[in-house]
Amino acid sequence: MSRGDDRITTHQVAEGARNESLMIYLDGRVVPRAEALVSVYDSGFMLGDGVWEGLRLYETGWAFLDEHLDRLFEAARVIDLDIGLDRAGVIAALEATRRANAMTADAHARLMVTRGIKSRPFQHPSLSRHGPTVAIIMEHSTPSLPRPVRLATVPHIRGLPMSQDPKLNSHSKLNCVLACIAAEKAGADEALMLDVHGFVNTTNACNFFIVRKGEVWTSTGDYCMNGITRAKVIALCRENGIPVFARNFSLVDTYGADEAFLTGTFGAQTPVGEIDGRKIGSGAPGPVTARLRVLYRELALRAATPCA
Repeated sequence: MSRGDDRITTHQVAEGARNESLMIYLDGRVVPRAEALVSVYDSGFMLGDGVWEGLRLYETGWAFLDEHLDRLFEAARVIDLDIGLDRAGVIAALEATRRANAMTADAHARLMVTRGIKSRPFQHPSLSRHGPTVAIIMEHSTPSLPRPVRLATVPHIRGLPMSQDPKLNSHSKLNCVLACIAAEKAGADEALMLDVHGFVNTTNACNFFIVRKGEVWTSTGDYCMNGITRAKVIALCRENGIPVFARNFSLVDTYGADEAFLTGTFGAQTPVGEIDGRKIGSGAPGPVTARLRVLYRELALRAATPCA
């Protein structure tokens, strides 16, 4: 089934020309986008050897900054990578990039750290002699979805943690890219991925929730991304009397859901209207999704770390 140009992405934005002249942070300098160049010998380019973090700028500041920095530094420690900056240094780099782009709200930052430049084009980490490489892309980004997203279940799964733990924000994203390609060829916007036991898990880019009879369900968390927005939604449900369960559930449960939505730093809560050609609920954003969007935005504004 082909939908042609009707397909969208979960990172669809209303911006355009403003992002053509961005200033990019690269290894201690903020440079024009055209000058933000990385060596072909860089570990990230060559092997996907690195970690990244996405952050969202609201009008009150950086949303959940401490949690994002905790996740970044933990990921770097897990792969034995020295970022070369402490927390204050990372915040200073973010703020320098923000100021250079005159951003005050509705911006998204992708902070990337690789093991640096290799002396020879091979895998061993000891060959990374110069680095790390630290880059920050900060874009004007107001989410702009013309409709709820469509998902297609794909054969690609989120694997076991001993192969590549899906909780790790790694630059090695080929499995998710292949899942997205499979979904696109099926006429969908994004891929719905199962876990190793065949239970519904996550999408290629976001965490996944359904609503059934007023209850919010998400995966157990054993095989999905360690989503900060996911954790905030679970906590908001508990604090506001919305029954929420982290559990195993099947495609049958999913097809019969009243609502479905995705969570992520960029889109917060993105409604899902269709899965595998089946309309979910009315196909429009449901009341629980709408309520969580309001609660989450209020929390993000209240908890944001003010800009320097």
